[in-house]
Amino acid sequence: MQGAAPDAAPVVARLSLLDKFLPAWILGAMALGLIIAAAAPGIGEAVHAAEVAGVSVPIAIGLLVMMYPVLAKVRYSEAHLVLQDRKLLVTSLVINWLLAPAFMFALAWIFLPDLPEYRTGLIIVGLARCIAMVLIWNDLACGSREAAAVLVGVNSIFQVFMFGVLGWFYLQLLPAWLGLETTSAQFSIWTITLSVLVFLGIPLAAGFLTRFVGERAKGRTWYEERLLPKLGPWALYGLLFTIVVLFALQGDQVLSQPLDVARIAVPLLIYFTVTFIASMALGWMLRMGYERSTTLAFTAAGNNFELAIAVSIATFGATSGQALAGVVGPLIEVPVLVGLVYFALWARKFFRTTDARGDRIIAHTTPTTL
Repeated sequence: MQGAAPDAAPVVARLSLLDKFLPAWILGAMALGLIIAAAAPGIGEAVHAAEVAGVSVPIAIGLLVMMYPVLAKVRYSEAHLVLQDRKLLVTSLVINWLLAPAFMFALAWIFLPDLPEYRTGLIIVGLARCIAMVLIWNDLACGSREAAAVLVGVNSIFQVFMFGVLGWFYLQLLPAWLGLETTSAQFSIWTITLSVLVFLGIPLAAGFLTRFVGERAKGRTWYEERLLPKLGPWALYGLLFTIVVLFALQGDQVLSQPLDVARIAVPLLIYFTVTFIASMALGWMLRMGYERSTTLAFTAAGNNFELAIAVSIATFGATSGQALAGVVGPLIEVPVLVGLVYFALWARKFFRTTDARGDRIIAHTTPTTL
């Protein structure tokens, strides 16, 4: 079907019941987490105790359940088309590893010049590029699943090799050049690698094997029309469980230090919103089409809060200001990126999407639901 992409309104109208009321479910999960934290002050210690090699088991379970259905939807046989799209790959790398960390560094110093622990925590959040939750936001906004899988894979590789280097640059070298206060920090390569293996490697392998075995046994039609609809809702269940755990885990700090949380939240709010809108606008200007522009924007705006929190706790301690800044990251990111899902669907009317060869205009009318 040729023509311009349809307005976002009919897309939202055809979303499943779960997706349509997503903000309500997420707000409810956040509230439930805070209620649990207030009613059971020792819940945070209990969750911290459930760790293996520095990885929180409850959070890992939630994220794996959340990511598996999304990665099972990816058509891996078409991923090579994304690898051939040098424009998308180069643009994503520049935004994720040059512009976004620099933007977070600037915001941290502008808004928290007198709070070095929170400032350092924000910079660490900016260095941890998203390889997990971004997949679900991209799926809800009808972004390209194949492009998302490839970009988070590329980010995971860069994360292993570049996180420590950029940490040294933004916490020590660049501040020294600018005459600012420096921070000494050593990051564990094992912690970074483990985060990539657990939060991306396991669900990616499971999703790939599910599609490979399912299509070989029953065919693509059965797989996409019969199996995937049954797996889909589990992504939302995993997301809501993760949010409840996060808010229950750190709810006491959020409730006891509201002013500190507010100061950390302001630069984060600016970061997520500006990075997303600017990246999506850049995709539009580069004529990438709606699906890939949306994927570009979400992979640029999202951050790997699991890694940021783990690194902050391992380096500075569980009760440090750096760890609190890492915790506030997803507390702000989740509701903001939910709002940006609806913004992306609204902005869809400004795009026309092209197929992989770029030789014809197509309109995507089928929404991506969980």
